Amino acid sequence: MDKENTFISQIRIPVGNSNFQEIREKDLYYVDKTGFISELLNYTDKVQLITRPRRFGKTLMMSMLKCFFDIEQDNRVLFSGLEIGRNKVLCAEWMNQCPVVFLTFKEIEGLDFESAYDCLKDVLAEIFNQYSFILDADNVNDYDRKLFTNLQNGMASKMEVKKSLKLLTRLLYAHYNKQVIILLDEYDVPLAKAHERGYYEEMLDLMRGMLQVLKDNDCLNFAVLTGCLRVSKESVFTGVNNFSTSSIISKNFNRYFGFTEKDVQQLLKDFGMSEQYSLVKEWYDGYNFGSVDMYCPWDVTCYVMDYVRSKRQMPACYWAGSSDNSIIRTFIDKYRNLIKTDFEKLLNGEVVRKQVSLNLTYDELQDSVDNFWSVLLLSGYLTTERNDDYYEMATEDGGVFSLKIPNTEVREIFINTIDKWMQAASGKLWDISKLINAIWEKDIDVMSQEITNILRKTISYFDYSENFYHAFLAGILSGAGQVVKTNPETGMGRSDIILEDSDNSRVVIFELKRTKEEKQLEAFCEQALTQIKNMGYADEYADDYNEIICYGISFYKKKCLVKVEN
Repeated sequence: MDKENTFISQIRIPVGNSNFQEIREKDLYYVDKTGFISELLNYTDKVQLITRPRRFGKTLMMSMLKCFFDIEQDNRVLFSGLEIGRNKVLCAEWMNQCPVVFLTFKEIEGLDFESAYDCLKDVLAEIFNQYSFILDADNVNDYDRKLFTNLQNGMASKMEVKKSLKLLTRLLYAHYNKQVIILLDEYDVPLAKAHERGYYEEMLDLMRGMLQVLKDNDCLNFAVLTGCLRVSKESVFTGVNNFSTSSIISKNFNRYFGFTEKDVQQLLKDFGMSEQYSLVKEWYDGYNFGSVDMYCPWDVTCYVMDYVRSKRQMPACYWAGSSDNSIIRTFIDKYRNLIKTDFEKLLNGEVVRKQVSLNLTYDELQDSVDNFWSVLLLSGYLTTERNDDYYEMATEDGGVFSLKIPNTEVREIFINTIDKWMQAASGKLWDISKLINAIWEKDIDVMSQEITNILRKTISYFDYSENFYHAFLAGILSGAGQVVKTNPETGMGRSDIILEDSDNSRVVIFELKRTKEEKQLEAFCEQALTQIKNMGYADEYADDYNEIICYGISFYKKKCLVKVEN
């Protein structure tokens, strides 16, 4: 074996390892991102929220911060030879000088709130056990001691969990006489899982209480939070001031999450793979973070590992299975017919210009098709076009962006996964001809049953807004080739959905209602029919059609009831 190949065989790449200390102690390959520390300390904001897509190195970054700041450790050797280690003045002032609370919420989930709550209590118990020595101090009062012990033993009540982080920072401050640094990784995962499983309000209440540690806390030095989506400040960070956000459009911290062009070129050179550069760039580059092109580090490291081990020449879609895509699947089920043309443009290499919000709440996430594009951008399925005038005018809350697929890997994901979801959502995987026939034949029993059957196939149980049912029904009708108009101005207002059959001189008017109680389904159908009559929705069509059919439709979760009036 020649000298170069011997060197390469000795390098180990830490795929899936987000433990900075372990990576450095085992001499695993590390792309130096420690310059983030000095940039972070230049900011005076108490709270920094950093949002990036999954698998862009957020957890490893937080692990590195803990190793640098944690007063319980002496980690000078870990940072020797790295960018921050050469800043002697900063290291003398900050390295291992502060108490640190580091929590990752990436594993907090459950089929129901209680199981997710148990996961959260376990995470808190682990961190409180790390600081059990605090109880040895004489100045800890009985109330704090009991609360600490409950959290340490995983026996805390919901109210005690809400107080947990504020208690810990106060006791650490009293112990060290130094302000505390909080590092909270993947803060939005519990909310995302709660939204998916139907216990969002309970989890939001719990998280909002815990995050009060960030509000007017004299024991807090600063906090760094990472996540995928930026949850609205008013939703979860109520009352938190001195708050700064770094998103994918921000210029601050833009080169620290993901691999830069220089990082990838050096990595490939170190592993004797420089000839694979063009292929790696085509497959894994293209993310525009604050006007800097970034590669997905997960993909690049996975490909390098496969190439070194098996000389695998062609890249693969490593990122596809690394994150939960349930939110995107639900959006497609809901808005398929509104986004189909745009998807075709994206797959053809074109850009689509969309209004994007970077400030979201999970409970309202699926109320607007605009939010769909926001989620695709924030989660890494799309990126923004550089050198776009609209991009320069955007704020941290969002703006109008020219969106595109970032690279070949994501395009493959669109073709192999998302396009299949689109086809399923279009109704092509089930026959809806029975529903269409029932509409024209005024068979309300069959209509009620068929719509209910399709609802059970296409939505999750948290999609109970009236806006959803409107988009759902319009989508399946237009997907079946019917001539559909939504919210047309008729009479004295706007009807929900119009279905026209000019060849047979007939038209259908749908008015939709959503009820919170199953027993009210029939009453809400009658309300819908009354609205059609009182608002004169049918009047506009009287001269042009021989037959006008009016349906009042009410929904309760996955159940539908239809009433008709000619």
